[in-house]
Amino acid sequence: MAASGAPARASSAHQRFERYVVPEIPYLYDMARRLTGSTTEAEDLVQDTLVRAFGAIERFDGERPRPWLVTILRNANINRLRRHRPEIADTDPDTLIALEDSVDEITAQRELAEAVADLLPALPAPFRDVLDLVDGRGLSYAEAAATLHIPIGTVMSRLHRARQRLRTRLAERGLTQPTRPRA
Repeated sequence: MAASGAPARASSAHQRFERYVVPEIPYLYDMARRLTGSTTEAEDLVQDTLVRAFGAIERFDGERPRPWLVTILRNANINRLRRHRPEIADTDPDTLIALEDSVDEITAQRELAEAVADLLPALPAPFRDVLDLVDGRGLSYAEAAATLHIPIGTVMSRLHRARQRLRTRLAERGLTQPTRPRA
């Protein structure tokens, strides 16, 4: 009986992976591409994420797979950055100052990207869908409207409102300047 339990557990893990993880792969790839800025690094990061997700799929409760996977992706990215930290050979003060400035800028961009990733699941689905298609996947307003079967004006309105909500929540976290209402 023990011999038949192992294949059943493996089959269950594969089924759970197919159900919860596979549909999120395009989203993970888009997010990884935004985090890394590189197609190749994004592919590697998603692969690391998928391996970790498969290893933990039996412990996953089945609720909200996207935030669970985004957390795994972010942690995998942090670990990859730690492993690939460059050594500083140049001790010229101007070089060190420039390097410190660029590290601060990269850190700020990473914090902003992570905060946006945390905030996205809280947006209502219609806003999130438009934001994903236009900002995430680079579709035009017309393409997004055709994909979602809604008028182009609705796409523009939802996109504006989604971006505004993100800006407000980011400002609450101190990551951006609050926006002022137009007069």
